[in-house]
Amino acid sequence: MNSRDTPSKPAESASDSSGEVSPPGDEVLVTRAQQGDMEAFDALVTRYRGRIYAMIYQLVQNEADAWDLAQDSFVKAWRALPRFKGQSGFYTWLYRVSHNVVYDWLRKKSNVAETREFDDTVSSDPTALEAPTAPRIAEAPDREAERVDLRREIEAAMAKLSPEHRETILLREVEGLKYEEIAERMECSVGTVMSRLFYARRKLQDLLRATHERLASE
Repeated sequence: MNSRDTPSKPAESASDSSGEVSPPGDEVLVTRAQQGDMEAFDALVTRYRGRIYAMIYQLVQNEADAWDLAQDSFVKAWRALPRFKGQSGFYTWLYRVSHNVVYDWLRKKSNVAETREFDDTVSSDPTALEAPTAPRIAEAPDREAERVDLRREIEAAMAKLSPEHRETILLREVEGLKYEEIAERMECSVGTVMSRLFYARRKLQDLLRATHERLASE
């Protein structure tokens, strides 16, 4: 039976101009996964694990915790998948699931405000296919030391923000999302997003005032 015999069935893959078959889209994989296809769900996890890991790491600032929370998020997403109705994109839904897992963990953790080094070079799952394999060119020792000190000062300031304010800043400044997209991810109003950004930025400006003045004088 060819595709003309089943016109109502959605295509599970497509060919580009070179004749190569592109991977199935999220909707196709979600439908398969909801029917119990673990390979389809694994494909979704592979597609988004880097972004989920990066989001979690930026919130908890610890690689081991980020890995554990990412795995917990995927397990929870698998269990909740039958209830996914497609009212938002799959990644938006997966982000919400992961967001809730992280916030539950933060609420239970007694040392949420513990200062850890803010590593702005961690942006993806190191096991992802597109992960870089070549080392970065080393900076001069004095410049590298300044960069490390600056990262620590930024992380110390970020750690003093509430989890909601920290996540809002990361979604806006790191991921570059629009207010409406942030509101959808965090399940709040656009007004709440704007308010959180205002107070978070003002707090960071106060905390990093000395750092800014030092850099301006150099």
